[in-house]
Amino acid sequence: MLPPDQTYQLLRNLTSPVVAITSERDGRDNGMISDAAIRASIVPSVPRLSVYIHKFNFSHDLIFDTGRFVLHLLHTKQFDLIHQLGFVSGRERDKLADVPHRRGVLGAPVLDDCYAHFECKVVNVMDTGSSTLFLGDIVEVGFGAGKATRGEVMTAGHFRANMPADWRKEYEGLLGAAQRFAEERSRTIRAVVWRGLDR
Repeated sequence: MLPPDQTYQLLRNLTSPVVAITSERDGRDNGMISDAAIRASIVPSVPRLSVYIHKFNFSHDLIFDTGRFVLHLLHTKQFDLIHQLGFVSGRERDKLADVPHRRGVLGAPVLDDCYAHFECKVVNVMDTGSSTLFLGDIVEVGFGAGKATRGEVMTAGHFRANMPADWRKEYEGLLGAAQRFAEERSRTIRAVVWRGLDR
């Protein structure tokens, strides 16, 4: 077995595009950044995706309680949005206050500027100890404004290689805190039956 740090670096090759995830509960909107989203169906007529959300994220409880979220593919010109949504908690402030958005068909915020967005209804979950894997049926899809100038889809590798140098220390600190949280909780996994599946 390789040392944990080397294994982690290899696993980074499996990460998804960088995405923004928005949610809403009782009139309170939130947005966050993730690089742990993947396509979860190969059937064109059954579009699904899945995303891991750490339990310390404010968005986790909003999604778990409402069973809905919007996943946005970001483009390579959205570094500032990643910083705005990913470097501070939604418990501290309204992260979408200055971000142009509208209500989607499920009631959650849809960002005006993105590569594309997927409105999702949660159909199942899996507990991983420190996070929850949400499986979402895609109920609506669209592209962001400014399609001609949006650039390419943002990937985790592109973000890490090109983030402004003055963000790196803060990024590494947030990553370290998340890793410590996950290390303490990753072994305690509980069975979860998503509502509607236990009938």
